[in-house]
Amino acid sequence: MTDQSRVPPNLQAVADAAGVHRSTASRALNPATRHLVAGDVAGRIVETARRLGYRRDALAASLRTGRSRLVGVIVPDIANPVFGPILRGIERALAACGYSALLVNAGQGEADQMRLVEELMERRVDGLILATARRNDPVLGACLAAGTPTVLVNRADEGQRASAVVSDDRAGMVLAVRHLASLGHTRIGHLAGPQDLSTGALRRAGFVDAVRELGIGIEDAWVTASAYTREAGEIATSELLARHDVTAIAAANDLLALGAYRACAARGLVCPRDMSIVGHNDMPLVDMVEPPLTTIRISHLRMGEEAARLLVREIEAPDSEPERIVTEPELVLRASTAEPRSL
Repeated sequence: MTDQSRVPPNLQAVADAAGVHRSTASRALNPATRHLVAGDVAGRIVETARRLGYRRDALAASLRTGRSRLVGVIVPDIANPVFGPILRGIERALAACGYSALLVNAGQGEADQMRLVEELMERRVDGLILATARRNDPVLGACLAAGTPTVLVNRADEGQRASAVVSDDRAGMVLAVRHLASLGHTRIGHLAGPQDLSTGALRRAGFVDAVRELGIGIEDAWVTASAYTREAGEIATSELLARHDVTAIAAANDLLALGAYRACAARGLVCPRDMSIVGHNDMPLVDMVEPPLTTIRISHLRMGEEAARLLVREIEAPDSEPERIVTEPELVLRASTAEPRSL
């Protein structure tokens, strides 16, 4: 008969069974300090703890150290496939440093984002990673005023008040327009993202830069979508086509590009025969749509890893200066772009 009242093994029991000092066992069982113990010894201690059924008391450790080893990660839309690779990168890098992520889906509303940030602070997270930042973001301001280490990912703050990891959004859109121009398109339109977001503003600026540089098209042949959604992309495309005679569209993200597919199809326009379309992000599954989407690839996994690394640095070295890491975009050619029909 099993003794249900058996007391769980403590750290000293694990150390004794593994034949090491208590402090060595403690370091080996803490992911943040395991590297300080020789690999074979750490492996033996971890296996001994597993065999005995030992569980590290994270609450007691946080009371002792003043740290929870928890990081709040806030995204605007968890259903958006873009955030999957970013979150994988964050979780992988945090785990390597002995931290865990608390994921929060905050939506687009400032009030909800502020409330959720406050709740995470009440839970004593050691820091925050925000994928929700606007160009002048009051939520970021509240985080910094509270003294909570905060890093931005995918979007940046215009005042550069916090560390951020972003793609070179301006350069990415230049790549898209240059590609379309290389195919012979001279009438190129742009579906811009919301202009209160760094991604929307910088990608629109990149479109204007490229049109001026190449001496083609019309600089104002762009329409701002209300959100980064397929529905908003469809509406914006309808407006763009009503205002401008274009043969190609460079969209500020892949969901907007998929909205452009629908708007063009509704008008009997076949992609790419009648309309070439380029997306931005290379989110999962855009190679599976018909036609597969030509797009700008962003290093989402690396962005997540770098954001986590920067945050851990700021948690452990609070006087660190804000740092901005900018990753290089890459053009991915698929079947949604072709020469204009007149060529």
